[in-house]
Amino acid sequence: MKRIVNLIFMVTLLFLPAGYLYAQDKVIAVVNNEIITQKDLTDFLHFIRLQYSRQFQGKALEEKVNSMKRDLVQRLIEDRLILQQAKLDKATVDSSRIKAKIDEIRKRYSSEADFERDLAKQGLVRADLESKISEQMLMYNFVERKVRSKVMIRPDEITTFYAQNKGQFLKPEERILTLFISQDESIAKTLSYQLRLGVKIEDLATKYTFTIDKLSALLGQELRPEIEDTVFKLGIGEISNPVKIDAQYFIFKLDDIVKSQQLSLVQAQDKIQAYLFEKKMQEELAKWLDELKKQSYIKILEN
Repeated sequence: MKRIVNLIFMVTLLFLPAGYLYAQDKVIAVVNNEIITQKDLTDFLHFIRLQYSRQFQGKALEEKVNSMKRDLVQRLIEDRLILQQAKLDKATVDSSRIKAKIDEIRKRYSSEADFERDLAKQGLVRADLESKISEQMLMYNFVERKVRSKVMIRPDEITTFYAQNKGQFLKPEERILTLFISQDESIAKTLSYQLRLGVKIEDLATKYTFTIDKLSALLGQELRPEIEDTVFKLGIGEISNPVKIDAQYFIFKLDDIVKSQQLSLVQAQDKIQAYLFEKKMQEELAKWLDELKKQSYIKILEN
């Protein structure tokens, strides 16, 4: 089988146009009777960058993308193997789901022009995006049927994990806060001062324009640094100085501190179920892919 695939690969190379093996068209891997080129790798990087471009920006985005580069060829090989199996199985994806996903991404942008501009910045066109999303959905559906649907977590597995890892299931210390929000810095400073003097909120509301909200902040929760630096230094009943966040000024009043508490098995079971399921899913997927690799012809070409 490997000899036949190797022959197909060599014949394919003979009929490639001049210069194909250079730059973007350079072949970097062979997976059964298909090749992976440098362009495939570059396009995949662009697609990853686009996916994370709304969650991360600038240096953080590049660090996220770079952290994934090391294993990217292996990831492309595994994706190609899954796609090959899905096509052999005649798996399909509903085109309306692809369109819905494109529309969901498009809604992140203020205009069609911004959307197209960002695609171009990542070296993509809409057809590239549609193709990548179609492949992702096809792979997900196939893995869902072949692997994920067969993964089961028994109740005793959850109970055992909880008994052995109770220390992981503590509800962090919680701070209950009242927020006073103003658009005006001068008013915010006055409010903070007056609240410290003990002036009643209803009396302040007759003189100044501000809004009131509630906030529950957990120790270790991902909060904006300016909020975390303020609220975890307050004592109960204490009022903070105004803190500018975006275009508004926030004053924090600490109402109560709820101490860290041990979660019961009932409270923790959903989290444990999700963790054990994902762990077992990844283990089963790795086994399935390893078996698939053993049955396939895979060659990574040296740079």
